[in-house]
Amino acid sequence: MNPKIFRKNLLIPGLKIIVDAIAFESAFIFSYYLRFQSPIQNIFPVTKGYPPFLQYLIASFFLTLIYLLLFAFEHSYRTRYFSSFTREIPGILKTCFWGILIAMSMAFLYRGFSYSRLTFFFMYINTNIFILIARYVFHRFKRGILIPRGYSVQKLLLVGSKKTIPYFYPQLRGDKNQFFNILGYCSDEDIRQLDVTQLGQLRDLPELIDQLVPDALLLTFDDTEDHYVLDILEKSEGKNIELFFIPNLLNIITSHTSTFEIAGTPVIRLKSVAFSGWQGFLKRSFDLLLSLLGLIMLSPILLLIAALIKITSTGPIFYRQDRVGLDGKEFSMLKFRSMVVDAEKKTGPVWAKENDPRVTGIGKILRRSSLDELPQLINVLKGEMSLVGPRPERKIFVDEFQQNIPKYAERHRVRSGVTGWAQVNGLRGQSPIEERTRYDVYYIENWSLWFDIKIILMTIMAIVRGENAY
Repeated sequence: MNPKIFRKNLLIPGLKIIVDAIAFESAFIFSYYLRFQSPIQNIFPVTKGYPPFLQYLIASFFLTLIYLLLFAFEHSYRTRYFSSFTREIPGILKTCFWGILIAMSMAFLYRGFSYSRLTFFFMYINTNIFILIARYVFHRFKRGILIPRGYSVQKLLLVGSKKTIPYFYPQLRGDKNQFFNILGYCSDEDIRQLDVTQLGQLRDLPELIDQLVPDALLLTFDDTEDHYVLDILEKSEGKNIELFFIPNLLNIITSHTSTFEIAGTPVIRLKSVAFSGWQGFLKRSFDLLLSLLGLIMLSPILLLIAALIKITSTGPIFYRQDRVGLDGKEFSMLKFRSMVVDAEKKTGPVWAKENDPRVTGIGKILRRSSLDELPQLINVLKGEMSLVGPRPERKIFVDEFQQNIPKYAERHRVRSGVTGWAQVNGLRGQSPIEERTRYDVYYIENWSLWFDIKIILMTIMAIVRGENAY
């Protein structure tokens, strides 16, 4: 690799490590100040004398190293780790949690000095706050200064078919966190709807690699064309080039297989029960806790919205609609009414569209901010929905989609969600239902509590942006 390119690729992760180290040290020092130097000591008096600052400072160096190693295990410092501030939040919370547990364990085992337990509490709070602020500033600096100057930006050549490239290309261009300079695409067919140039056909790929010297190829083929991937692997032998492969998410990634033995015979499990056992208990407990807290904390906003709806338009405050959820059973989903009464009387069941004339004045604000969805927290409490999961549809659409879209019925293996993996990735409104299904099934097969937390945090950011919400 060219030394200049090598240095450019290392700058961002190296800078990230430095920023994290400064944030952790600042958090540790501030925690010491809060416990022993701030007015808080008047509330929680120091009874065993004031410990030397140097003792805590030395310990902070070791703890900073531990935290950095934990982030390294989370792949946070990879040179090719494409991420954003929002997507890093769950990893930050998890790392800070494990970090404070390790710190407390080490303090317990170390008998040469007694560390304040209240200081550990402050450390836990402050490490989360300081590292979140530091990462936010880092990502702003990276996107505003470093990326425009070419640091960690890869020259990318799209390679695929007419069936797959048009699906992925708009998402690639719309995602500001992917640091690619798209040179063009290589395909056996001309894809007229793309705004990048066809640079050649698949047989021209070796010459294109030599001529353009791309940093990476991004391969995307239909599941009937995967044999091209092996051909490209052979053609790229001896070339210092990265290959990114986007498999058919619906048919490959979501096949969550595992192996075990029955009567001494190897067995491959192709499908398991979603959210069974402890997984189901953990997810339901998480839903109950957050939905209950949400209803309590948001009650003033809910009352205000209800009053505005009643004042500005005739009709009920809430809108109830039968949707298909867990096990294909229908339930009555709640929303704040954002349209005129009998909005579908003339059109029949149709999706909302941009500048929809049926939407009321206050309804535009509610739909733009997704505040019309808040009553679904009641559905979550009742067990009809989950905070995170596939968005429910009406039966008339479900019957149609199940006939035409592979694996669509898999969405009903779990409770429907107030938000979902598809929605936070921009697949809302008039986006293709095939793409939404891919993301929904991927979520079901790869669920974890951290995944739910990540989606909720991404939802908050999506609400602020208001993309595809109408």
